[in-house]
Amino acid sequence: MTGGFRTAEGGRIDRDRRIRFAFDGKFYEGFPGDTLASALLANDIHLVARSFKYHRPRGILASGAEEPNALVQIGAGVRAQPNTRATQVELYDGLEAFSQNNWPSLTTDFGALSDTCSRLLPAGFYYKTFMRPKRLWEWYEGHIRRVAGVGRAPEEPDADIYDKRHLHCDVLVCGGGPAGLSAALAAGRTGARVVLADEQNEVGGALLGGAETLDDDPAMDWVKQAEAELESLTETELLPRSTTFGLYDHGYAAIVERVSDHLPAPAAHAPRQRLWKIRAKQIVLATGAHERPLVFADNDRPGIMLAGAARTYLNRYGVLVGKRVLLFTNNDSAYDYALDLVSAGGDIAAVVDLRPEPSTHPSARRIAELQVEILRGWAVVATKGRGRLRSVKVAALNAAGDAVTGAPREIVCDALAMSGGWSPAVHLHSQIKGGLRYDEALAAFTPDRDLKTFRSAGSCNGAFTLGGCLAQGAQAGKEAAAEAGCAAARQSSALPRSKDADIGPIRTIAAIPSTRPIGQGAKHFVDFQNDVTAADLGLAVREGYVSVEHAKRYTTTGMGTDQGKTSNVNALHLLSRHLDVPPPSVGATTFRPPYTPVAFGALAGRDIGPFHQPIRRTPIQSWHETQGAVFEDVGQWRRPYYYPKAGEGKADAVRREVLAVRKSVGILDASTLGKIDIEGPDAATLLDRIYTNNWSRLGVGRCRYGLMCGEDGMVFDDGVTVRLGERHFLMHTTSGNAERVFAWLEEWLQTEWPDLKVHCTSVTEHYANVTIAGPESRRLLAGLTTDLDLSDEAFPHMSVREGRVAGFPARILRASYTGERSYEVNVPANCGMALWQAAMMAGAQYGVTPYGTEAMHVLRAEKGFILIGQETDGTVTPLDLGMDWAVSTRKDFLGKRSLSRADMQKPDRKQLVGLIAQNPADIPPEGAAIVEPVRSKTPAKAIGHVTSSYYSPTYEHAIALALVRGGRARHGQTVGISFEDGRIVEAQVSGPDFGDWFEGVENG
Repeated sequence: MTGGFRTAEGGRIDRDRRIRFAFDGKFYEGFPGDTLASALLANDIHLVARSFKYHRPRGILASGAEEPNALVQIGAGVRAQPNTRATQVELYDGLEAFSQNNWPSLTTDFGALSDTCSRLLPAGFYYKTFMRPKRLWEWYEGHIRRVAGVGRAPEEPDADIYDKRHLHCDVLVCGGGPAGLSAALAAGRTGARVVLADEQNEVGGALLGGAETLDDDPAMDWVKQAEAELESLTETELLPRSTTFGLYDHGYAAIVERVSDHLPAPAAHAPRQRLWKIRAKQIVLATGAHERPLVFADNDRPGIMLAGAARTYLNRYGVLVGKRVLLFTNNDSAYDYALDLVSAGGDIAAVVDLRPEPSTHPSARRIAELQVEILRGWAVVATKGRGRLRSVKVAALNAAGDAVTGAPREIVCDALAMSGGWSPAVHLHSQIKGGLRYDEALAAFTPDRDLKTFRSAGSCNGAFTLGGCLAQGAQAGKEAAAEAGCAAARQSSALPRSKDADIGPIRTIAAIPSTRPIGQGAKHFVDFQNDVTAADLGLAVREGYVSVEHAKRYTTTGMGTDQGKTSNVNALHLLSRHLDVPPPSVGATTFRPPYTPVAFGALAGRDIGPFHQPIRRTPIQSWHETQGAVFEDVGQWRRPYYYPKAGEGKADAVRREVLAVRKSVGILDASTLGKIDIEGPDAATLLDRIYTNNWSRLGVGRCRYGLMCGEDGMVFDDGVTVRLGERHFLMHTTSGNAERVFAWLEEWLQTEWPDLKVHCTSVTEHYANVTIAGPESRRLLAGLTTDLDLSDEAFPHMSVREGRVAGFPARILRASYTGERSYEVNVPANCGMALWQAAMMAGAQYGVTPYGTEAMHVLRAEKGFILIGQETDGTVTPLDLGMDWAVSTRKDFLGKRSLSRADMQKPDRKQLVGLIAQNPADIPPEGAAIVEPVRSKTPAKAIGHVTSSYYSPTYEHAIALALVRGGRARHGQTVGISFEDGRIVEAQVSGPDFGDWFEGVENG
């Protein structure tokens, strides 16, 4: 050995070159090919982290993506990467890593005080604590936020570059182990376009950390040959360092490739990671399996790890995890590690096997022949050591396995390799709603059956022999290629021969007994990342959380970044024991993307900054900017919010703009309104189906206001649509909803109504819209045109005319969103600025005033007009808004059946009303709760919420629109509005049109 814990030879590391790295500021050496975890173990560093809840010392448990403990921060400053699994960090020269979730240091963490009072912090304690006194809520929140989380993300913008790529293929193989390689070869030999994605830096899967043979040669020789053949196939692409983190319908996969995470100095402009969006005709899942820990007393000490991981560190990295290793198992797989450890010159303290009967596995027989002590029917019942395991206590179990018999015996060891069996990695299969079945022999869940587009092979499908993995992979690859339409291979290669031994039975004990009852003294950890113990799951059942999904959330089992890869099945076994039902009756929890955490940068790609949300500007934008307008974001548009003059604040500017529209004339840039040109013989039929009201009988040259509902009957957009000809309409939508409405129309035309002869074209950017509103609007417009008759007889409300305005061809709509006379003048976009300037000049004699979106909202609210997204939130129907006049009873339309449901007709639904606070200056907060009048000793009952609120310059009073239960029956009643400062302000309920209420007050 070299360095004490590095074997003299072997492994897949480059021993000819040493590289330096730092952990918590101290420098160490490793080799190329190491991971951070293997290099730390080689340097006898086992304490690497503190647990989330109790801040207990934690060491490296696993060797791959299933690692729950060894979460570290890589790098510092702007490129710091928190919560990174040390087991997947490839070592490079100069790497800096830091432990997390401790203060002031890893070895001395004051947070460990929580471990001493752990009896006060059981599962779900946060649901029962911090409730009273209410005055301390802010302190509670601040404290909880400070201690929550594990790592800390950088506050500066990400300095790295991320890419995205799209790819189509015939067969996608997820996993590069023996099953995945076999599947890729079988599919690739047919000429199919194959993509093989594997999360490791080289293919081979479990063979990288094993000592198996194929055709009497090292199995890795076959891996090299398979990789070389795949690389020679022109239609096959290998993606190393690529994790398939999400599978979706219709063969869609999301894969993140770590392009330069393993490099000390990435090339300039090289991406850190790349997101692959792959659409495959067929997908083969060869994702392997995760070894389960055993649940025994204080099973979380540094130095205790999975036997399969210890074997990987030995065979792949040439690292001994301890000088004296004790093995604790309930199945045969740990004996393979024991045999490899003996061959490498390691010292085995003993093998503790839960099974009372001797194993017939060849490795177990060989270990017995080597005079290694095997304690059959025994268990580890206690462990000692703080920052590192020092010894364990073992004892014999009774026949039922639920109690210790005889006196415990202490065994000195500095490492414990445990194996509680293997759980197929069914995460991706479950993401696509694949069913699971419980396998009694494996004591785990396996895929129930293959799906139409997806199939599983290898260990993830319950095959735990090398020959079985190869055979299942080859079969899955052939079938996938055939389903994708690729002919069978012209020549088939025989699978290599493996020396597979029969797998013996497993003995499952949900929680291994100790010398003290579970929950008293020692802790039996189930979920290492979230500090969930066997006692926590017992408490959950006693408190009524008998559903596996409820128990998961109450205890947080499987809710960490590891997604329960090592804990979920053990938790199910414990629930099964507590509920006294078989494991299949307990069921499995739901797996959702991502399979492993994904950087936000990878999801965003290069769509950041201005590329994330491109700013759209109207043709008149530069004028607004030169006039000092304050802007707001409306969808992707930057719209003028208000136009402050010297010395004016927002309130003063908005008041001036509103009064100008009410008393004289205002001008608004409404170019952002969505505009969709709809043309064809069935144009009117389409509108009849989309809108709630009738359009077939609308005359040419007329406009109509329309509401759109989803299939659920809820309003999602409104606007004025114009009939330009018998088969030609121009639809106007809200600014923020234009793309959504256009997509909605196309979805129905392409999927449900392909027989309709109609075409939709987005023309939003084609026209500039200058809206002139106010008592003097007609006189202003008359000064800009000579060929339009603007009399009410020739140009009535809700009609459209075409002519020339300021010399430009224009289409003018007479429609109003302010309640005043209004004209919406639409001209080609390149004429928009000139029209605006001409209108400003012509209107100077009338005191024309540009007004922004805030004044527009005040004006519409004064008249009780709705604003999509404020008065509607996905739960509001036209009937709730008092707009049944816009709902036809003579025709069908989207949402009509939903509107006819009894629940939609209930009089106590939330309905749109107006609110007038007693104090004219009290502007209710938007979203504020509305409550019944407060009576003594009676808690206030919420009956609705404020949707829009403003100070009305017209009425010199605060006004609000709100949704209130049974609101229309409450007109004239008094309700309370909850203000942010804790006040309950009384207000009177009115109709949405405030003019009616204030006129009534004036008259009487």
